[in-house]
Amino acid sequence: MVSKLDQAFAFHEQATRLRVQRHELLSANIANADTPQYKARDIDFNSALQQAMTARGVGSPANAAATVLATTSARHLTAQGSAAGQAATQPAHAEALYRTVQQASIDGNTVDMDVERMQFMNNTMHYEANLTFLSSRIKSLMSAIQG
Repeated sequence: MVSKLDQAFAFHEQATRLRVQRHELLSANIANADTPQYKARDIDFNSALQQAMTARGVGSPANAAATVLATTSARHLTAQGSAAGQAATQPAHAEALYRTVQQASIDGNTVDMDVERMQFMNNTMHYEANLTFLSSRIKSLMSAIQG
């Protein structure tokens, strides 16, 4: 039962973690808009989420079944569902990439405040939408459990 819930919320968990990481990077870009030689950074959210979900084995049962748990006694419980893949539930973390420069700056700073503000608001909107959807999903599960 728990493994089914874990699978149901895996996407939202990884997406939320990556949105938070992206939010931190965009905040740092905005904070360093006037810092000479500062290079704006961002993550490729779509590929990072795809990598996180693949590493977790979600969406591909072949990957999830490939996880084997070593036991030292025949009396140990067998791993099933998410219990077998505890190592795969590590927080999603994407590699920060340098943003492509749209217009060169005299001081070497690559932060474009218009781009950063737009990306920041876009990320915030997606983050809030993810939380809203997750909240409604939890409420529907709670109402199903409580009757």
